[in-house]
Amino acid sequence: MTITSPRTDLLAPARRRGRWIDDWRPEDPAFWESTGAPIARRNLVWSIFAEHLGFSVWLIWSVSSAFLLAQGFTFSPQQLFFLVAIPNLVGALIRVPYTLAVGRFGGRNWTMVSAALLLVPTLTFAWFVTQPSTPYWVFCVIAATAGFGGGNFASSMANINFFYPAHLKGAALGLNAAGGNLGVAIIQLFLPVLVGGAGLFGLVTASAGGVHLERAAWAYAGLAVVAVLAACFRMDNLANARTDVRQQIGVVRHRHTWVLALLYIGTFGSFIGYSAAMPLLIKLNFWHQAGPGAPGTGINFAYYAFLGALVGSVTRPFGGYLADRFGGARVTLIAFGGLVLGTIGILGTLSLLTPIPAQAGEAQVAAVEANADVFPLFLGVFLVVFACTGIGNGSTYKMIPAIHRSDAVRATAAGSPERELALLDGTRTSSAAVGIIGAVGAIGGFLIPITFNSPWVSEPLAATKSAFAVFTAFYALCALVTWAVYVRRGRTYTGV
Repeated sequence: MTITSPRTDLLAPARRRGRWIDDWRPEDPAFWESTGAPIARRNLVWSIFAEHLGFSVWLIWSVSSAFLLAQGFTFSPQQLFFLVAIPNLVGALIRVPYTLAVGRFGGRNWTMVSAALLLVPTLTFAWFVTQPSTPYWVFCVIAATAGFGGGNFASSMANINFFYPAHLKGAALGLNAAGGNLGVAIIQLFLPVLVGGAGLFGLVTASAGGVHLERAAWAYAGLAVVAVLAACFRMDNLANARTDVRQQIGVVRHRHTWVLALLYIGTFGSFIGYSAAMPLLIKLNFWHQAGPGAPGTGINFAYYAFLGALVGSVTRPFGGYLADRFGGARVTLIAFGGLVLGTIGILGTLSLLTPIPAQAGEAQVAAVEANADVFPLFLGVFLVVFACTGIGNGSTYKMIPAIHRSDAVRATAAGSPERELALLDGTRTSSAAVGIIGAVGAIGGFLIPITFNSPWVSEPLAATKSAFAVFTAFYALCALVTWAVYVRRGRTYTGV
């Protein structure tokens, strides 16, 4: 594709069939104020809606796995943690092709396709969860297709990156990501209520008719159809966002793509991994129930599991805002410092817990009741950890376009046509980098639940302690890398 300097005499974006915009100049103040901003906001709103649904479907197994026993399925804790982890792995792996699809087919067109793909995990889940004879491997396959929702994030972020000027990218990407991330909190808050379980801090009691997980799947299948229609009629494709695959894949040769991917494992990987594992962590360490339909004692995960994802989601745009003001690297370093202190605090609360015996009886009930007294401290410290992941998510993502913009500025003269074209090319490469970094970072969402289910530790509480010890060491490493590469004076990208 031949690139020419954008025109400055035309304020209305040219259009062609299929909702394509050919003239898009967000860095032109006059164009942005008169025409660009309203179009960008409209696309951002519906991008958030579609991405929100994707996250909800992606994490639907984080809550439903804890209800499978109540629906009559007999799976071990190890099997349940693996069900929770599978969508995260698939969602990570498909983020790269989802990102490339934006440049190949257009952001609006791919939003329609990606939203339609959410019908696969929702409709199959709605059917097979009602069949008591469904084998475990079938649920594994269905959980894998839920990973389609994880890919939506990468394509949505790559698309919105093209719509906004550099000084607003941090806030726009933060809002887009936060709206999507909130899908995790929403599914964890409302799924228990939709399916007939208790929820909303106990304001809703469990249905006498039992648990019906298929209700949530049918609801999200309907919302996926709405997302397809909304993208079709309310979103746009940008012609200058179209690039060839070879150009986009070229970002893997940029050293900082992999440095930022490591940091994103620590921020986003932690957010999605902790969000996926938290319902089971609460159920295994703070709850006891003799069997399906029997009364339980302790802390009901359905009351509190959504809080972590909620806090991590609402703090993400705050991280983007802070990064716009003070630089993404400085904010990211502070976020990792908070994660180190937070995970040390969680280790402290875990040392106060009593291991719950596997055999039912008075000892098991006594352990659950004793652990319930520690739960407020455990939850409070965990929410601090979630807040740090959200701030780190927003600040790390701000660093991606900042680094590629810095490359363009250093390579060209101010005010020259070459500078303008280099900045456009930098936006393209940063959007491709978003997909690569997001894919690698999301692998943390797979590794965290697997680590909680450590195969070398048979007792759940001991496995949880060993997992947080590993996480603390990793966050310390990320903090060191952030300081050495992006904060220390004299480095190429100091202050990004």
